[in-house]
Amino acid sequence: MKLGFFTREAFTSISRNAVPSFAALASVLVTLLVLGVFIPIVQATTGAANDVRGQVIVNVYMKSDATAADAQRVRTQLTALDGVKSVQYVSKDTAYAQERRKNPAAYDLLGSNPLPDTLRVTPTNPDNALALVGAIEPQTPGGGRTTIDPSIDSVGSSKDNTDKILTATRVVKLTTGLLAALLIVASVLLISNTIRLSVFSRRREIQVMKLVGATDGFIRWPFVLEAVILGALGAVLAILLLGVMKVALVDPLVNDFALLSAPSTIGFGVLVAVLLGAGIGVSALGSAISLRRFLQV
Repeated sequence: MKLGFFTREAFTSISRNAVPSFAALASVLVTLLVLGVFIPIVQATTGAANDVRGQVIVNVYMKSDATAADAQRVRTQLTALDGVKSVQYVSKDTAYAQERRKNPAAYDLLGSNPLPDTLRVTPTNPDNALALVGAIEPQTPGGGRTTIDPSIDSVGSSKDNTDKILTATRVVKLTTGLLAALLIVASVLLISNTIRLSVFSRRREIQVMKLVGATDGFIRWPFVLEAVILGALGAVLAILLLGVMKVALVDPLVNDFALLSAPSTIGFGVLVAVLLGAGIGVSALGSAISLRRFLQV
């Protein structure tokens, strides 16, 4: 009986304040759309960033006249260094075959194999890759560089490119997260303002109800339901739009883009529950901010 009364009062209040109610609903809708995109993006990019960090290696290139015994000696020295997880030997012939598969036309023009024998060193911590390079190529007293073995020609690391990728990933996550946070604040404020207008338009009725003994809870529930209804409607609309985007845009591209098919991303069903809960939670918070002040009369 009371629930039906509270619900009718909530819809009556929404119709009385149509414009601010629509603004609050639209704000919740946009906020949840951003959240619905933000959560999978963060999970996918975090997984991709971890994969990239795991692929950081230090390449130790041998001289052209280095023998198999030289490569074995250098491998033993590299394995003994601190921070080395593993060392893989890649012969010049193997490297040539790998690169030729990527670009056969270009390598057919070379005529001979220009690639050196390589030792691929995987650090235990990707962040220590540059320190590992320094250990393999220590600095001389004169300020130059030498190597720990005379058969080593040069040392290179993929950390610079990896750092660029990780930096770009952090920027994407930070920007999207900041936008989501700002929209959540805007939604809370708009919901709060909508409820405040509803309370203001019924202020005399509220005063009379309190004079005749109505409890704060009895007065509060219609406004709480008004906010929850607006939040739930915004969440349902956002979920419908995200569902359309998933079917029309994401699903057809899953096989072409590994990032879209990342297994660590949240399932759509769980995302629906999260967004619905977020819409109702944001709306309830906005109503609580307004009602706490206006019901202290």
